[in-house]
Amino acid sequence: MSLVRLLGFSTLGCGCVVGRYRDVGTSREVAYVEEKGAACHQHAHRRNHTIAVAVRREPVSIARAS
Repeated sequence: MSLVRLLGFSTLGCGCVVGRYRDVGTSREVAYVEEKGAACHQHAHRRNHTIAVAVRREPVSIARAS
């Protein structure tokens, strides 16, 4: 387990909420599905699992964490 820093949240078009984090030790960015959208039928969008970079590039609305 490593220490991560929250960068912000995004909402995908399917309604899933994704949290973006940076691993403090490696500076690698990681995205986790925080909440699955009620209408989402994508198997890859599982709560508390990482998602691929290509998925995160969909149009999203971003809320910055402070």
